[in-house]
Amino acid sequence: MDDGDIEAAAFDLRLALARIVRRLRQAHEPGELTLSEISVLSRLDRDGPATPGSLATEERVRPQAMGNTLAALEQRGLVDRMPDPSDGRRVSMSATEAGQRLLLDRRSASTRRMTRALAEGFTPEERQRLIETVPLLDRLADSL
Repeated sequence: MDDGDIEAAAFDLRLALARIVRRLRQAHEPGELTLSEISVLSRLDRDGPATPGSLATEERVRPQAMGNTLAALEQRGLVDRMPDPSDGRRVSMSATEAGQRLLLDRRSASTRRMTRALAEGFTPEERQRLIETVPLLDRLADSL
């Protein structure tokens, strides 16, 4: 695969992902977590407690945007704030039991829509291929 093929693939992938994200956002229901909130909550659940600054860096957002996301999650009781064990002047955030349960539940409208689309529009083999690409897409997101 030459550079032109890689660039064409990157363009096609970007368009496909943008369409998926746009459709998921269009289906967002009031009261449902935003994609940013889900991403942060998932990161805290997977990686453990983290400071707001490190979360902003990992999620590649401004500290103010991360503050807003964390405030919304904290207001809903999905994350807790505690003194950072390595530096008591800083805070560390962690997922609460309610946050962990919400992630396990995964019954949001957008997830149900995606589940239905996968079940009805793809063969078992195609679903397996999509599932196998998730770690690669995560790695791509981390490298951008």
